[in-house]
Amino acid sequence: MKSIQLLSGIAVIVLSFTSCKDEKQEKAQKTVDSYVAYVDSVKNVAAEDLKADWKSVDAEYDKRAQEAELALADLKDKTAATEKVNTSKIKYEEFKKEMSAVFAPPPPPAPSPKQQLRNALFGEGKIGDDMSFSWVNAQNIHSVYQQFVHTVENNKDRYSREDWDEIKLLYEALDSRKNTVEKEGLTAEDNRKIAGLKIKFAPMYTVNRMGAKSEENRDAKK
Repeated sequence: MKSIQLLSGIAVIVLSFTSCKDEKQEKAQKTVDSYVAYVDSVKNVAAEDLKADWKSVDAEYDKRAQEAELALADLKDKTAATEKVNTSKIKYEEFKKEMSAVFAPPPPPAPSPKQQLRNALFGEGKIGDDMSFSWVNAQNIHSVYQQFVHTVENNKDRYSREDWDEIKLLYEALDSRKNTVEKEGLTAEDNRKIAGLKIKFAPMYTVNRMGAKSEENRDAKK
């Protein structure tokens, strides 16, 4: 109902502007002028009103644009009418692009620094506030440890003390999940590879976390 009302409101503004020599010419000119008036009328409707009925408004535009294009063939002197149609077409496309930007949903908020760290260590959105590792199983746990340890290794010089504390918390949660996974078919080969990654991680964490704390202490004294 709202769509019908909006289109009716626009249509009220669309009037017949000219009187031609014969009925066919008059009808063609009226179609062109109606199309031009429709475009101008749509541009005068508030964006919030257009948003709810945009599909209907856009469909009506397509219909009128096609009719105007066909009407040009019935005009003897079509130069002026063609220019009007092309100008209105450009107007509408620019307006449609503008409305698309207005109607677009706002971008999602950027993840917090803590969530960015979790995404880097485990993959986008794998670990949220619930700290659930239920997605880790006997088949993928080795690759999860691998990504975790290699990511820490590649970024160890950039982490703050708070980052290292979060890393330890996540590491312990992953270890806890490993205890469950071991009973669910973890292979001896994967277990051996995970043990190697754990040996690499332990001293890396200790040394770099101490370094980050010392650096913070020095900065605090300045």
